[in-house]
Order: sequence, then structure tokens, then C-alpha cells
Amino acid sequence: MTRPLLLLSNDDGFFAKGIRAAREVLSQAFDVVVVAPSSEQSASSHALTLARPLRAFEAEPGIWAVDGTPADCVYLALHGETRFLPRRPDVVVSGINRGLNLGQDVFYSGTVAAAREGALRNIPALAVSAHHEAALPEVAAVASKLALSLCAHKSQGRSPLLSLNVPKPWTGEVRSAKLGTRIYEEIIVERKDPRGRSYYWIGGPTVSNSQDEGTDTAVFDQGVASLTSLILDLTHGHDHGLAERLAAHASTKPGNNS
Repeated sequence: MTRPLLLLSNDDGFFAKGIRAAREVLSQAFDVVVVAPSSEQSASSHALTLARPLRAFEAEPGIWAVDGTPADCVYLALHGETRFLPRRPDVVVSGINRGLNLGQDVFYSGTVAAAREGALRNIPALAVSAHHEAALPEVAAVASKLALSLCAHKSQGRSPLLSLNVPKPWTGEVRSAKLGTRIYEEIIVERKDPRGRSYYWIGGPTVSNSQDEGTDTAVFDQGVASLTSLILDLTHGHDHGLAERLAAHASTKPGNNS
């Protein structure tokens, strides 16, 4: 009997400890093919490389390295006929990311973007992130359980997209949570290169989590792994008619007297 096929990617690079640990554990239940960036692509979000060609090489049997973004990797794998995958995968997993993707991090995360690219193609997808000192085999074991459940899940409409964040220390509990807020020290550091030209580093070194009840940030700080269901339709359905009123006001259609 054919085992389910799992496409594994990340944003830390195909050589990262997290993706290696994930592959080892996931291979117990799945046929796993890795298609991941050849170098770290953290915070690359959902960028696709359109202005230059992409190159890929098989670093090891079943492990492909691509000189592009995480979204590039999943795109290539899913649309490359049988160049990378023997068939359409049953599930896409991205991770294990070294570090967290809580709250608004999901908008910047290459880890989440790789999973989202799979979900956009109607394949169940899971992004996995963990504290940099978390026990990777334990995180991979939870990811494997979730991936198997996603394979068995029969969705109506679009396939699910989930984001898992595992703390350190971890109680062993996994809890459903909504997105919270990460409060970053948002600064810009200006420096001069040897020719006197300015260059900049963005982002400060410190971050804290909001503690709103039921959020991934609060759950994480309680030592519980958070599992968040993300949406692909970003339409705001509760704007109290704002977009409709603004559209009517901006319309140049003849006869519109708004």
C-alpha cells in the first residue's frame, strides 16, 4: 500500500538541523521529499523570484536545494511535473523553524509562506516553528501526528493551513489559539561603510508577547504549544460597509451622485 507523500520545506535552508530532524521523524509515516532553499531565507515572506532563473540541485537522494525563496521551492516542487515529486503530495510541511512565528510574524515568515503556497494549491499544509532550544525530535513527533490528521481531514472548500509554535520549556499540551501580538523594539541603526556611505540595520533585539486570552502569544508563554488556523482569504468581512461606501464615493460611473 502506498504511503502518503509529504513535501517538506523551510526557510532556514536544506542543511538546517530543524528540517533534518523533521525529515527523520516524518519518514516513519510518510514518503518525504525535501525541496528547500540552498541558503537561509528567514523573513522572506511569500516572495517569488521572477527577475532571474532558479537553479536546483539534488544534495542527497530526495533532498533538493533551490537558490530561491521558500515559496519558490514549493512552487517548483508542485509545478515541476515529476522533476522533484513522483506525484502530487498529500500534505505540505514547512519547518522545523529555528525560532517562533507568533502573532504578526506570520506575515513575514518564510516558514509560513512555504506552507501557504501548498494550501493555495489546495493541499493541506502545516508550518512548524519552535524555540531555538526546544527538543527537535519531540517537535517533529507532534508535527507528524498533525500531518497524519491533515491527510485524513476532508475539508469543504480550501485546504487547511495551520501554524504550530512549540515553546521551551513545554508542558506537552497543544492548544488551539488565535493570533496575538508580538511587541518588537522597532529601531533603525545607521552605520557608515568604508567609503562613507550610509547603510542600515532594521529591527531591535528585544521582543515581548501580548497576553490577551486565547492568543498564541499568551499560550506560548504558558509553556503550551499553540496551533493556529490561518486563512487564505484576507477579505475583511466586518468593516461595517466602509469599503462599499468608499467605492461608491470614488466611482466615476456616469450617473453616480454620491
